[in-house]
Amino acid sequence: MSSNSVKQLGNHKEQGFSAWKLFFSLPILSWALYDFANTIFSSNINTIFFPLFLEHTVGGNPVTNQIASTFISYANAVSSFFLVIFSPLFGTTIDRTGKKKIWIFWFTLITVLGTLSMGIFAYFQVPGKWFNLPISLVLVIISFVIAKFFYHSSLVFYDTMISDLAHKSYIPLISGFGVAVGYVGTLLGLCVYPLVGDNKYYIAFLMTGILFFIFALPFFFFTKEKRKVQTRVAGSFLSGYKDILATFKEMKKYRAVFTFMISYFFLNDAIATAIAMMAIYTKAVVGFTTGEFILLYLVSTVSSIIGSFIFGYITKAKGAKQAVLYVGLLMCLALLVGSIATAKSMFWIAGSMFGISLGAMWVTSRTYIVELSPENKRGQFFGLFAFSGKVSSIIGPLLYGSITWAFASYGNIASRLAMGSLIIMTLIGILVLLKVKSSRNEANG
Repeated sequence: MSSNSVKQLGNHKEQGFSAWKLFFSLPILSWALYDFANTIFSSNINTIFFPLFLEHTVGGNPVTNQIASTFISYANAVSSFFLVIFSPLFGTTIDRTGKKKIWIFWFTLITVLGTLSMGIFAYFQVPGKWFNLPISLVLVIISFVIAKFFYHSSLVFYDTMISDLAHKSYIPLISGFGVAVGYVGTLLGLCVYPLVGDNKYYIAFLMTGILFFIFALPFFFFTKEKRKVQTRVAGSFLSGYKDILATFKEMKKYRAVFTFMISYFFLNDAIATAIAMMAIYTKAVVGFTTGEFILLYLVSTVSSIIGSFIFGYITKAKGAKQAVLYVGLLMCLALLVGSIATAKSMFWIAGSMFGISLGAMWVTSRTYIVELSPENKRGQFFGLFAFSGKVSSIIGPLLYGSITWAFASYGNIASRLAMGSLIIMTLIGILVLLKVKSSRNEANG
């Protein structure tokens, strides 16, 4: 089925086509499979095996576990810092040229190579030390920073392509379907765990890079981007900052978008930090074994699949703003239970609730951006939202890591305080969200 026929499904709802036929059309299924592929990277590297690798390499007792937490937090913050600089430029590039797939291809390739490098450096022990740390460990961390930066860079272009797939009325359902398929990728990624065996984390890194590459291929073969008629001179890549400055000068015109950007800053702060710290928190604070954590993550992933799919329909029925509000409230409850959990059973509940809110946040926020932003600036606003998200992804991990560093001598209390700080961030995000006025006229610019 061509992209034009997919579009017709949205424009002619009276023909009785079901949403399921839309989901399983080749362009949309291929688009969703890229979410499947990159979620393997996100879960295996960012959430599971890189934190476990650092805990195994650096941690070992309540004090050094906090130092390992700090390393994880700061590595994530450095990656986010570079995305803060470049993500707005990615958005203006989309609006100027309409080109997205070629950028996604190169960024995916670099992400895969960075992930494979993590496995190579984790396996081969390079003699010597840098900054009083083993060279191999430093090279793994640097490879992680590079891989994560280009992974998130690809998402700016990928998320923008959702508006090319079908009529606007179907975007909440497509977004929910894509996120649900993405979290199925998490389940495949977890199949790597039995191969890790006796702390052979290099195998997880290598296999993740290979799986990411294989399942990303259908996207490049079968998904087509909307051709853009260029109406202005493209200019240099860095000249995109002028477009960004011009948009900020028109902030009053796009007040709803910018208000939601502030809300998203705080909501994403909590999400990104919790994801990055989940593995070491559950092991060091709650007392989970590695196997128990993998099972917890499996349950959370199933919750994410169900939550993201259901919230696609909730978003369509209740509106994106109301759906984001529901997700924010659920996040607060999950973080509260997680920060005070003294028994593993409590964290099973927290993990399931957070799983639902995690998947649903991607569905609802992506839809809300499309709803609020004018089409001719959509790429730019997706870039600015990535900018907002990554600024928060610097501040969140830095705050978390600084709390664990400052209170390391108190052992696990440090991590509980750090987790509790994320509740405050979420509440601020909710309060700002309530001030967003979702005017259709404003959304159309």
